[in-house]
Amino acid sequence: MSEERARAALEASGIDFTITRHGPVGSLEEAAEARGIDPANIVKTLVVRRGDDDYLFVLVPGDRTISWPKLRSLLGVSRLSMPDKDVAREVTGYERGTITPFGSTTAWPVVADSRVVFREAGDVVGQDEGGADLLGEPDGASPLVSIGGGAFGVAATVDGARLAAVLGAQVADVTDPV
Repeated sequence: MSEERARAALEASGIDFTITRHGPVGSLEEAAEARGIDPANIVKTLVVRRGDDDYLFVLVPGDRTISWPKLRSLLGVSRLSMPDKDVAREVTGYERGTITPFGSTTAWPVVADSRVVFREAGDVVGQDEGGADLLGEPDGASPLVSIGGGAFGVAATVDGARLAAVLGAQVADVTDPV
């Protein structure tokens, strides 16, 4: 049911997407391998609470974590928190690990970390077979990213810039390396 809701919202948005399905995974690296994408290009959709009945989605690259000071500064607030799994489900219609802005029961505002939309020269975007860091190209091209598809083991691969555009996301540097 939730997968269908996410897919219908993806279709309605007009964004080009490819659905990937895979079995259970135990890590970011396993999920990236199953989806055929670099870990940095997996986008985690996190639900953040600004206040009573006031939430937003934050799109975070897989190899990064929210920088609370940066996010608070961007939003002009002094306090933010993450709701527990039950509240997150109540306000999105999705279980933790399947959350996506597409088809959420409420269209909360979206903040996308700038690395979801474009890579800068020198950004680490993956590793080669020998484990050496691969660095972003200086063209600032938009990466293909993989975002949750509303169910466990389901993801949608989309262009990062189009993702932010169709969601009306505010784009800013709001993360730090893990």
